[in-house]
Amino acid sequence: MGNLKKQTFPVLNMHCAGCANNVEKTVRKLVGITDASVNFASNTLSVSYETDKLTSGEIRAAVLAAGYDLIIEEEHAEERQEEEQQKRYRRLKVRVIGAWIFAVPLLLLSMVFMHVPYSNEIQMVLAIPVLVLFGTPFYTGAWKQARLGRSNMDTLVALSTSIAFLFSVFNTFFPDFWYSRGLEPHVYYEAAVVIIAFVLTGKLMEERAKGNTSTAIRKLMGLQPKIARVVRDGKEQDIPLEQLNINDLVSVRPGEQIPVDGFLTEGDSYVDESMISGEPIPVEKKTGSHVLAGTINQKGSFIIRAEKVGGETVLARIIRMVQEAQGSKAPVQRIVDKVTGVFVPVVLGLSVLTFFIWMFFGGVDMLSHAMLSAVSVLVIACPCALGLATPTALMVGIGKAADHHILIKDAVALEQMRKVNVVVLDKTGTLTEGHPTVTGWLWAQPQEEHYKDILLAAELKSEHPLASAIVTTLQEEEQIVPATLDGFQSITGKGIKVSYQHTEYWAGSHKLLKDYHATLTDVLGEMLAQYESDGCSIVYFGRENELLAIVAIKDQIKATSVEAVRELRNQGIEVCMLTGDGERTASAVAARLGNIQYIADALPDDKEEFVRQLQLQRKTVAMVGDGINDSQALACADVSIAMGKGTDIAMDVAMVTLMTSDLLLLPKAFNLSRQTVRLIHQNLFWAFIYNLIGIPIAAGLLYPINGLLLNPMLASAAMAFSSVSVVLNSLRLRY
Repeated sequence: MGNLKKQTFPVLNMHCAGCANNVEKTVRKLVGITDASVNFASNTLSVSYETDKLTSGEIRAAVLAAGYDLIIEEEHAEERQEEEQQKRYRRLKVRVIGAWIFAVPLLLLSMVFMHVPYSNEIQMVLAIPVLVLFGTPFYTGAWKQARLGRSNMDTLVALSTSIAFLFSVFNTFFPDFWYSRGLEPHVYYEAAVVIIAFVLTGKLMEERAKGNTSTAIRKLMGLQPKIARVVRDGKEQDIPLEQLNINDLVSVRPGEQIPVDGFLTEGDSYVDESMISGEPIPVEKKTGSHVLAGTINQKGSFIIRAEKVGGETVLARIIRMVQEAQGSKAPVQRIVDKVTGVFVPVVLGLSVLTFFIWMFFGGVDMLSHAMLSAVSVLVIACPCALGLATPTALMVGIGKAADHHILIKDAVALEQMRKVNVVVLDKTGTLTEGHPTVTGWLWAQPQEEHYKDILLAAELKSEHPLASAIVTTLQEEEQIVPATLDGFQSITGKGIKVSYQHTEYWAGSHKLLKDYHATLTDVLGEMLAQYESDGCSIVYFGRENELLAIVAIKDQIKATSVEAVRELRNQGIEVCMLTGDGERTASAVAARLGNIQYIADALPDDKEEFVRQLQLQRKTVAMVGDGINDSQALACADVSIAMGKGTDIAMDVAMVTLMTSDLLLLPKAFNLSRQTVRLIHQNLFWAFIYNLIGIPIAAGLLYPINGLLLNPMLASAAMAFSSVSVVLNSLRLRY
């Protein structure tokens, strides 16, 4: 397999779910394509292809040949799609107004003033502009699909209106053909015209409603500034964002959005990062501090050295992630795709069958009834409602999640979340603030100056949150200078060991204490118990098989953690806590959280095994961690959730990322998943029921019972309403 590339392209000129199906089939046939998915609601094609076998230009050429188009330029693709959609909306609006200008007098003529001289001829003259000018896209679209041996909504509209119009033209010029047989020659110009007018009106309402489903993406894209003020040769100049390079110096003034990810080289200020992290309090930034694109500078001016620009910034990656998630397909959509793939040919067959049944059993007005019923079947059975049912709900659901700083990787994750009945939580940084502080030192041996130097040097090399607390205390508060170590080694799940002047030192959990067979005196044990009962984490520091000191570190439980646990339990979800802390510390924290189940002394392998044991009990497990230390458990969980705060690793690892530290987002995410899936099922139910009921009525099933025969005009109105109602139902989730 060559170099695999995944891209999302905006698709132009799609009118219905059948169009989306045709584009997807066309692309899937190309050599080098490994996966292709078209989202009708967002008008996008997500494709994975081998770059040594296929280019984006060749993909576009295949789509063009199928009667559609792709925007393959990576820069400003979204803006161009938005522009094209606006143009399409304006053209559609003109066509709708034009169609109704002719349709209204034609309706009056056919229903009220039908006895005026040359009524049929006048109706024909009024109908021609509607079909030729405003209905042209339906006929050209149907012709393109017919040449490829395919069909879509254009096929149904073109066939129904053409049949009604041509039949009416024949009756206008050759009425004697029917008079000689004792039959009245009827014309259906108004049906052909009103079908086009209603379908266009429905498409206009649908386009407007669909536009509202992507407000989350537009809001995120609005955070991206278009211009950056770069410092070159000592002078400031404004340049387009795409011309920025890594290592460029960028000047940012008060109140401006930061255009790149980077670090301050000059100046200081406070930056509002709420749009990325969800944290409402501005963060102080000094020389060396990192800043993110899209965040807002509050007061001071500063200069940034660009580390990531354009599509590589955290904000750009978030936008891309939300777009890909909105464009992904839920498992239930696969069934819908199969149905829509054969829907139009089946409807064409049903229409022909309806015509012949009426011709054989229709009585005196058999031809008139056969014509009306066959046309009504063609018109009412549009697959658009089916095609919109799932993607519109997903777009709104995933978009609303993004608004609340919940990033959902794909539709499968969203659907899986509603099944979760056990949530497993990491303690440090998930249930706690993630800002541990040293609260006490217990020295087992007489303290020597170089002990803290060695401990600082060791902890500086560790990535554990508890290490940062020790580093802060020793380096910033006590002004300790780190020693020069001979060697360093990390011991997974236990701690670290270092070599200093040919002597081995270590720091870590009580498991490391046991590994080195270091003893703990009764006095230290009693004092240690008090710290652990208060929920402190303990770091043991020793030299070879001798304990030197115990460091008590407190990480406050988040204000929202207790409420979040309560909310999860109210939703019927069991809550468990995993921690590497000892039994007493874990028990104290679990008690404060409402006596939740916990596992103490948990190594990474233990966390993974615990998740697997829950799954063996047929439970659906969500694991919540930081995306790094808990990677094994996250990988095997049914739903992996990272407390990300906008970090690259968290977004890559987890199926769901909570961008803020507020754990209350967790029950909100599960609730949103249930609401979205419920909407999908509602949409699919009404879309299927609509066709199951509508097609038989259009075919004339009720005529023998109560004389009801559905007029094609009413059929077109019902068809338009079905699509709009599905989109509007999805939009309910926003409120």
